[in-house]
Amino acid sequence: MKQNKTKIMKLKHKVIAIVLLCFTLAGSVGYISVLDKTHDNYFQISKNIDIFGKIYRQINEHYVDDIEPNEFIRIGIDAMLKSLDPYTNYIPQNEIEDYQFLTTGQYGGIGAVISQRDKKIIITEPYEGSPAHKNDIHVGDEIVEVNGKTAEGLKTDEVRNLLRGQAGTEVTLKLRRHGQIITKTFKREEIKVKNVRYAGMVNEEIGYLTLSSFTQDAAQEVKDAVINLKKQGAKKIILDLRGNPGGLLNQAIMISNLFVNKGETIVSTKGKQETSNRTYVAENTPLDLEIPIAVLVNENSASASEIVSGVIQDLDRGVVVGQRTYGKGLVQNTLPLSYGAQIKITTAKYYTPSGRCIQKLDYSHKTNGKATVIPDSMKKAFKTRNQRIVYDGGGILPDIEVKPEEYPEVLQALVTHNVLFDFVVKYRETHDKIASPKDFEVDDNIYNDFVKFAMDKNFSYNTLLENKVKELRKTAEKDKNYDLIKADIDNLEKKIKSDKAKDLQTYKKEIKEFLDLEFAFHYYLESGKIQQSFRHDAEVLEAIKVLKDPVRYNQILKKQ
Repeated sequence: MKQNKTKIMKLKHKVIAIVLLCFTLAGSVGYISVLDKTHDNYFQISKNIDIFGKIYRQINEHYVDDIEPNEFIRIGIDAMLKSLDPYTNYIPQNEIEDYQFLTTGQYGGIGAVISQRDKKIIITEPYEGSPAHKNDIHVGDEIVEVNGKTAEGLKTDEVRNLLRGQAGTEVTLKLRRHGQIITKTFKREEIKVKNVRYAGMVNEEIGYLTLSSFTQDAAQEVKDAVINLKKQGAKKIILDLRGNPGGLLNQAIMISNLFVNKGETIVSTKGKQETSNRTYVAENTPLDLEIPIAVLVNENSASASEIVSGVIQDLDRGVVVGQRTYGKGLVQNTLPLSYGAQIKITTAKYYTPSGRCIQKLDYSHKTNGKATVIPDSMKKAFKTRNQRIVYDGGGILPDIEVKPEEYPEVLQALVTHNVLFDFVVKYRETHDKIASPKDFEVDDNIYNDFVKFAMDKNFSYNTLLENKVKELRKTAEKDKNYDLIKADIDNLEKKIKSDKAKDLQTYKKEIKEFLDLEFAFHYYLESGKIQQSFRHDAEVLEAIKVLKDPVRYNQILKKQ
């Protein structure tokens, strides 16, 4: 405490000296109030850290039960940071590797995604070209043991840690497939999860690539993909950013630079610190300034995805297709702490070339602890290079909006309860191969087998009409005359009660489309699923449509 007082006295003397100097030079009392506030902030910080430390020690000494120090302090830190925004996070040393994976996309392991189902750890995706893929590990395989250690009772992250390890080390897996135990022994490798998960031609002249993240090398991967597509004859490009949560700012800048001129403003940032106020321009020679572009986005396209789509839109470099993006206009920096820990802090807001910030939620003015949505009345209009009107405060609004598809309740239930997944796993037991993703289609024989399989599964759902009747009953129960209408509501409920067998036929078309995707994924992984999706993907079909119509494309962008 004496040390704190000494520090405060020294700070006080420095502040007084600075105040006197500022007063002499500027002849203004304004400086005094600013520095008084700074001094008060430092004092409050010092005081509260002292109180916090004493509380921590007193609880550790006197609380009736033992506490786990790391967990206890982590709860306090997380609660404090939660009051700011979801992106300011504490990263203890034991989580640094996982955090680095988010920025690099690299780790040592077998190259597979796992998840927990019914207390079992299931392989849900082997990455293409990974050790898991090369050693014939299938989607749906259950992990029984890792290097002799049982997976029974373990959580997903615990099994994940067993699977990961230094490249070149050996791992032995026991897997359950179709009721049989199989053993696989192979070496871990350095896994680099690609940012561009797929690139290919959708027709003779339109190339397509999907970018799932913005980790290191994302820009180089996009550049290589576009070059290869152009070699295959691509004269137009679809860049799919749907579901891309963002990542490294420098990668978003370099990807934007591939399609806009050197020297163009890509993004600017503004924050509390002077070092946060920067304007980033395109520094490299572009790859292609003329090729028509359609960028696909949805409500899960965020951060770096919004920077790229915002640049394409603001500079009228291409059309944006899909749904309004997430609306994350905040920039984070990672700073070091003691003992190998780090903290990721929101340090600035970013602004697209037109000058707009697309941040949707206001974390500085919360209501009942929740961030407020910036109202339409507070949104400002900005202009693109060709004088098109765009707005801030709510993500990127596409130039061509495509309503998200609404799926029947029976299909949602089939997906949620993994009925489609389990059926394809079972089908693969007796079918080693299927046709290519572009050619495969679930026929009536396969679908009839699926219906039999689904009818034996325990999955339930309520239709929209059933939910409305439930609401009607709740309302009616509060009325004195409920007994008079109860029989009518009962009869109505019986008439509309969901019928699985009927719904499986009524929505056969929609369910078959999802089954096609499931088959393509199990047999050909992510690239197969994407190729299969081209038949029915509303955003892709709309992008193809506008790219094939140069008149409409130019009209949207107000090009002469």
